[in-house]
Amino acid sequence: MNHLLKQIYNRLLSGSYRSIRTKLLFCFLIVTIIPLLSLGALSYYQSAKVINSQFGKYGENAVAQLEQQTSSYLNRMSQTTETIYSYLLDPARVDLGDQIPTSYKDIMDKNDFEVLLKALKQDRTMGIYIITRSGYYYGENNLDVSKLSLIPAWPVMKNSYSEKYWLGFYPQNHGMEDTIENGISVLGLAVSVNNPYGALRGSKILIEENAEDLLHMFQLFENDTKAHLKIDDPQGRVIYETAATFNSKESDIVWNKTIEVNGWSIEARLPATSFYHSSSIIRSNTIIVAIASCLLAFVLAYLFSSRFTVRIRRLKDAMQKVRFGKLHTMTQVDAKDELGSLDTSFNNMVSGIQSLIGEVERSERLKKEAELRAFHYQINPHLLFNTLNSIQWKARLQGAEDIRQMLYHLTMVLEGNLDISQELIPIERELRMMEHFLKIQEIRYGPMFEFELECDEQLKCYLIPRMTLQPLFENIFFHGFEDGKGVIHLSVRETGNHLLLTLSDNGAGISAEKLKLLFLPNMTKRKGRGGLGVQNADQKFKLHFGLQYGLTVQSIQGEGTRIIMEWPKKEENLNGNNKDD
Repeated sequence: MNHLLKQIYNRLLSGSYRSIRTKLLFCFLIVTIIPLLSLGALSYYQSAKVINSQFGKYGENAVAQLEQQTSSYLNRMSQTTETIYSYLLDPARVDLGDQIPTSYKDIMDKNDFEVLLKALKQDRTMGIYIITRSGYYYGENNLDVSKLSLIPAWPVMKNSYSEKYWLGFYPQNHGMEDTIENGISVLGLAVSVNNPYGALRGSKILIEENAEDLLHMFQLFENDTKAHLKIDDPQGRVIYETAATFNSKESDIVWNKTIEVNGWSIEARLPATSFYHSSSIIRSNTIIVAIASCLLAFVLAYLFSSRFTVRIRRLKDAMQKVRFGKLHTMTQVDAKDELGSLDTSFNNMVSGIQSLIGEVERSERLKKEAELRAFHYQINPHLLFNTLNSIQWKARLQGAEDIRQMLYHLTMVLEGNLDISQELIPIERELRMMEHFLKIQEIRYGPMFEFELECDEQLKCYLIPRMTLQPLFENIFFHGFEDGKGVIHLSVRETGNHLLLTLSDNGAGISAEKLKLLFLPNMTKRKGRGGLGVQNADQKFKLHFGLQYGLTVQSIQGEGTRIIMEWPKKEENLNGNNKDD
């Protein structure tokens, strides 16, 4: 196995296996391992969560059950003492003395009282006694009063001011040797008789119940949960504690319950390592299974990828031959899967390359022919300019100065419009073309209109789309002014990193209905050519600078029109290319 893994490792690191095989292998591993680890982690998380939750609830329920059982013992003992205390408060029992009875009446009172005590005994009751101040006691004749000091809490109880004192758990070793089985664990309760008007004032009521079953239940809980059990009274006295030594930590899992009868607190403390022991086992098993599955997936992925990489290498070698000019190389097609289709496509590609070589030769010939035609088409604008210049000189010789001026300005406008070498031109150049256009209109209409220009010299170097203003000026003269009469105002100013151009006139304006349809596609074809220039200019700004830029048209019919354009600053660099400001 080690030899196989070493061989696989060496092959993966060798130069011939560093490409597709490694990538394919790792792809298979990732596709396999990620779901495997995800499923394992999710299963562990859910299982551990359920187990920890169930164990925690089990511990809570177990402690609650201990509290219920202990409360049952304590309630029964407390009710018994209350019954005896009520009996002693009866004025008819005031003759009960604290000495050995000597008269017949005293003996009868003693017998009646002890009959009551016997009647109060239950299955678990080990003894009910009334111990007087003189040492004489009422109850069964199986108590050695001199041995009461052997009870651990008896001396403490004598100094206590509480009428009811719970003695806790202790072995019953204060009885007569021939009448009681010593060493049995009992639960004791002592009550002081302090009523000044009742019988046996200053005596102690002592009740003891067999606690073997209760202590056995505590031990079962400790063995089952491995928890450290401790019972304290409200004064901090330890009533019961697990015998094994225990060092408490903040990370311990703690279950608490308080007994309502006497305020005892039950605390079960379990170390975190013990609490999470089951989930740790699940985690270890999950890790082992995940590692084994990853190794198995690695071996299977390696064997699976090897079958494909052989065919891929064969195809790669064929491509290398084609690269070096062996265009007649073909690869063998031995399957109908994707790699087989790739082999077929490669063979078709080689055949296509041979065909493309012939097509490239034909394309080169067509390209040369197209260049010749392009040179031919360039003759037409030159012919137009030469013809206009000839007409201009003819008009000058004949004294038709207006015609010569119009031809001159028309030639300048056409020269700027037919120059398609740049789509973005300086504002200064666009304004010069507008000057020629306005000269033509001035010759046509005479001094009927006014043109106002506000543009700082430093802004004229920034770029604007070519032929933006001319169609807008044409709309003013063809649709806004009647007989060319009106005022045109053009302002260019900067707002931060943007330019703001405003073109306004006091012409006929645009109706509200037509203004709504101005930027809709194909509307100019149905309504005439009035909005064609606006749409073209708007599209130019959007194409060059983005959809957030363009034209905004404001117009009131009969009062005039205002067109606002905003676009980012750009200027032409020394190399003739555009650059942002």
